[in-house]
Amino acid sequence: MTTITFDTHGFVKKLKAVGFTEEQAEVFATEQARLIEDKLATKNDLMEIEAHLQRDIKQAELQLTAKMADNKAEMIRWVVGVGMLLQITLITALLLRLLPA
Repeated sequence: MTTITFDTHGFVKKLKAVGFTEEQAEVFATEQARLIEDKLATKNDLMEIEAHLQRDIKQAELQLTAKMADNKAEMIRWVVGVGMLLQITLITALLLRLLPA
């Protein structure tokens, strides 16, 4: 995670200029700096997250493509099997009709 520079001294001076006491300004500046350090994302942080998400999406796409290929192959096997069963049934019915009773 990239560090963000925060000028606490300059911030304290500005707060004191608008009426904060030294103690109030220092506490506020310290907390502000802590929040910035702990919670604020930098452009590099966001770029890392974006790259990670793109890798995850690509991996999910590859898994989905593989699953679709498996399903297609399974469907073809099923259709061919049913087709063969129907052909055998039809041939058997024709043979039974042609045979003398």
